[in-house]
Amino acid sequence: MADETQRPWWHDALIYQVYVRSFADANGDGIGDLDGIRSRLDHIASLGADAIWLNPCYPSPQRDHGYDVSNYFDIHDEYGTLDDFDALVSAADARGIKILMDLVPSHCSDEHRWFVAALAAAPGSPERARFYFRDGKGEHGEEPPNNWQAAFGGSAWTRINDDPNDGQWYLATFTPYQPDLDHTNPEVGQLFTEIFEFWFDRGVEGFRVDAVAGTGKHPDLPDQPPVGPDTGVLDITWQNPYSVFREEGHEAWRHFRASLDDYGQRHPDRELMMVAEAYAVRRPELIKKFTEPDQFDQMFSFDLMLTPWHKESIERAMQDPLEILESTGTPPAWTLNNHDIQRIVTRLGRSDADQPESWTNNNLALSGADADLALGERRSRAMAALIFALPGNLFLYQGEEFGLPEVLDIPADRREDPVFHRTDGAEIGRDGCRIPMPWTTDAATSYGFSTGRADGSVGEPWLPQPDGWGDRSLAALDDEAAPTLSLYRRLGDTRAKFAASQPMHATVFDGGPGVVAVRRGSLVVVVNPSAEAVELDLGRLGVSMDQVVLASEPLDAGSSTIPSDTTIWFVSSD
Repeated sequence: MADETQRPWWHDALIYQVYVRSFADANGDGIGDLDGIRSRLDHIASLGADAIWLNPCYPSPQRDHGYDVSNYFDIHDEYGTLDDFDALVSAADARGIKILMDLVPSHCSDEHRWFVAALAAAPGSPERARFYFRDGKGEHGEEPPNNWQAAFGGSAWTRINDDPNDGQWYLATFTPYQPDLDHTNPEVGQLFTEIFEFWFDRGVEGFRVDAVAGTGKHPDLPDQPPVGPDTGVLDITWQNPYSVFREEGHEAWRHFRASLDDYGQRHPDRELMMVAEAYAVRRPELIKKFTEPDQFDQMFSFDLMLTPWHKESIERAMQDPLEILESTGTPPAWTLNNHDIQRIVTRLGRSDADQPESWTNNNLALSGADADLALGERRSRAMAALIFALPGNLFLYQGEEFGLPEVLDIPADRREDPVFHRTDGAEIGRDGCRIPMPWTTDAATSYGFSTGRADGSVGEPWLPQPDGWGDRSLAALDDEAAPTLSLYRRLGDTRAKFAASQPMHATVFDGGPGVVAVRRGSLVVVVNPSAEAVELDLGRLGVSMDQVVLASEPLDAGSSTIPSDTTIWFVSSD
């Protein structure tokens, strides 16, 4: 294990995720921007955040809202300029907050200059060698090169034209407007070295690296073996052994690591990091592979994000990340929400959320059961109180501190997510967790999301906000009576005071019937995920009620019971 006194800053950092398009709009056009983020930095700082992770804000046609990058070296014009970015970095730094970027290495936009050049070039050209161009099957090449399916629905192959002399197809794992890059091509690796250099020079301290599972392909691109009859349309891609979790991808990550290390050697005052994003729940061998010393610093632990509200399931969700930490020293990157999954208030409020087999690893294929939002918010507070205490860093998603629920009733003609459109509405997609943030109770300014125009007018928000969204705004909640926001602020303070000083080690132990118990140094955390209050076995826990430093719900004075759906922190004086 590493020297506890020399932890890198990101080992136990609190990182706030900003979905740029939906956070705050400073010019009144209905689209979030960098100046809007800068105007709300004090709120992020009030949560105790050490860093901000920005979703992609590079130039993009916005057909997948930034995950289709047309230029990795600039800022999308709807979000601002490079000068605005520099101002944000400076303003964040003045508050002790670092900036992380989102990197999309598996593919670019079909409007990227490389792909435009590839379409204009001949088969077998160096321009096409940066991507996966192949001849089609059939007499005239009219059939795709193989049977691979796209992650967002439909074929993974798109034919560039019907010309029998050059009717090649290109591979795009997500959508036709996101062509896959071939990282076995040295030019691709060099491009990303230059990307790192460019943004590190501007003060960025690290990257969240998107969709690492799909980078790298079997060189022969063989047909995918048959999948089970119950496999969902959005699961097919992730079961393809020839396109997912390939060794070719690990070679790309080793190149990335070498680029970061080279920059770090030239700038020894910097502690740069990169965290991998892939859904590898209950696959610890994959996480260990991605976080070998020559690859990523860490990988997201989505286990608790995807667990049902059920004692044994919660315990199981902590086992792999904590075992990896123990055996390799790699700290987990915990989270409960992000821009790709329905918000936890809705998920945990569902009537089947306490059933151990009710959820799957597919982050969109969640239950359609009715949700009790008050119950979901109470459970989400308890889960937040648990995850704030654990060793490793923690990523918060904008709005979870307000207790925002998923917005499920967006009209079809206002939905933007390609998942919805590529599946003809069979999958509703991810728009519901990306609704523009409510900051005030003023509906005329999209609940404070949009400001800046001299006449006070604002454009329509890019996704519709539901009626009454202002009731969940910062202005409506910004007092001690608002349980979720006040808890998140207390969690930030209490984590910094009690949890961050604990060792990078924790164990799940038997704390008695009905409760989940975790010990981290002198900190003991107890969760009651049941619907009834539970009498605590304080002797077994090794604590007393006068050692309580935080509870997610009010406790009865003089009682040693833990209420339903509640988490308690105890800190011993030893």
